[in-house]
Formats: sequence, C-alpha cells, structure tokens
Amino acid sequence: MRQAFHEQQACIHDVYERMDPYLHSPSDTPAAYAVRPDRVPESFYAWRKNLFSTLFHSAYLMLDCPAPRRRLYGRLIHLYRIWVTSADNLLDNEDKLVVPVVMPGSSRVMRQVVALMAADRVLTDILREAVEEGAIDDRTAACLQRESLCRLLPSAAEEAAEEGGVGVRPDPEHVLEVIHRLKTGLLFNIAFTGPEIAEPHLSPSRLAAIKSALMQFGLGCQLLDDVRDLGKDLREQRHNYLLSWLTHHQPEALPALTARAAAGADRLYLHTPRCAALAADRGLRMMRHGLAQLGQEGLEFGHEEAERMARFMFTMLDLKELSHAA
Repeated sequence: MRQAFHEQQACIHDVYERMDPYLHSPSDTPAAYAVRPDRVPESFYAWRKNLFSTLFHSAYLMLDCPAPRRRLYGRLIHLYRIWVTSADNLLDNEDKLVVPVVMPGSSRVMRQVVALMAADRVLTDILREAVEEGAIDDRTAACLQRESLCRLLPSAAEEAAEEGGVGVRPDPEHVLEVIHRLKTGLLFNIAFTGPEIAEPHLSPSRLAAIKSALMQFGLGCQLLDDVRDLGKDLREQRHNYLLSWLTHHQPEALPALTARAAAGADRLYLHTPRCAALAADRGLRMMRHGLAQLGQEGLEFGHEEAERMARFMFTMLDLKELSHAA
C-alpha cells in the first residue's frame, strides 16, 4: 500500500499538470472574465484523501501490472474521481473541490462543467502518450476511451432514477444488493477497466477475488454513508438502507423522523439508535471482510489491520460515536 500510495500521488500530480494548459483563457480575454487554474492544495495528496485510490492502485501491484501501464491506470483512477465528484456536485447541489480553477462569480455549476471537459481532454492526452510509448496499442486505446464512459453508465442510470425522488422504498436487501451495487459498488470496481482490457496475463479467479473484496468494502462504506445521510436522504427522497429497513420493519418511527428531517435536524440516526447500530455493524463486517480478503490476495496485512482500517472509516465519515456500537 505504501508503494501504491506514492505511485498514486505521482499520477494525481501528472493529471493536474496536464490539465493546466486547458484552464487558461486566451490572452486577450478581459480581466473580469479571465479563467485560470488555481493552486492544487497539498491536502489533495494526503493519505486520508486518497485511501480508496490507494486501495485501487494496490490491486495493480497485486496483479503484477507493469509500471508503464500502472501509471496509465493510476491516472485513470484520478480522472474517474474528477468525473464522478463533479457529476455528484451537479446532481446534489454541492461544491466539493476537485479541479481548482479561478472563475468569475460563484461559478459553482460552471466550474464542474469545465472540470468535466478538461478531464476528458486529459484522458485523450494520456491515451495518446501511452500508445506513443508502446504501453498499449491503438485498438486498446480506443477501447479504453469508449469503456471509460460505458462502464459508468449503470451507475449514472441509477442516479438518474433517483433524481426526482423515489416513491417506493424497496426491501433493504434489494437496496444493498442491487441499488447500492450499481450506485457505489460499481465505482469500487471501475479501476479495473484498464487491466481487464490491456492485461492479457490476468488470472480470472484472482481478479474476481480482488474485485469481490473491493465490492464488499465499498458496500460496507455505503452502509455507513446511509447512516450519516439519513436525514438528507429522507428530505430528498433518496434510496437509503436504513429508510428501507424502517419502512419494512419499524414504520411507526418514520413520521417523527420525517418531521425532524423537515426541520433540518442533524445526525438524525441518533433518533433511531437500534437501526443505526444494526446498519453500522453490518457495514463494519462487510468492510472488515473485504479488507481481510485483500490481505489474503497480497495486500500484506491480516485481520488486525483489516479491523483497524475498517474502524478508521467511522472516523473518516464522521461517525466515530457509532464505532463502539458496531
């Protein structure tokens, strides 16, 4: 993981360096309307900020992908991060910084649009360079260009289905095993787009084991997200494991939660502690299982490290007080 972290840091730096030329207005643009790249915060390279990306990059080392293609895949990881975060910002009316750029006004929406367009141009650049260096051939580059979007479409479709709010809350197991697999679990496997297309030597069984482990970890993280976002998902009528569990097992609790959510109450999960603890416990077990499986596949840690990292996710997601309940 240490090696993967350092390699991923270099990939992140390279993406922003390549993005820089695309973020400058023409020199004759009036000053009031000029656009330019802003400084990339040091926090963008921190371990805490890149835990998921490091896990994904670690898989390339476990699968013995050669260094030139690891660099290609690592940059793709960060481009995926830009695409997904910018899209989430647009969908959820949020403003998480992903591509630092200076624009007039608040420019919350337009900065996300520019980030998406710049990231697409960087993808073209790195694929062309990979062909020139002999890391991949033209046919592989064309396939990666296409699949980098196609493999995101099921997740995009799930998000689209939630845009207007959901009228029916399905069984919680359906939320976890179908909806969340598309919404979040898929994103924990998207890093394998490159290796599945460009690595002819991959062991299908080993690849499947690593993908399954990351899927388990990702779904466990999503359960914690559902705990944290209980109030927000109730207000916005989004799919949520806890809300489905309450709908099917404890519907009498929903009116009071709905009233608190409408009033903007924070940490709504504290008002349904039993349900929150059940979801947190399941999320912990899934994360721990996935991480332990990654350890067995070559990540070089055992059950104690898997436990610590899984528990750390409670801190990452600002749910530390729930860790003892899981």
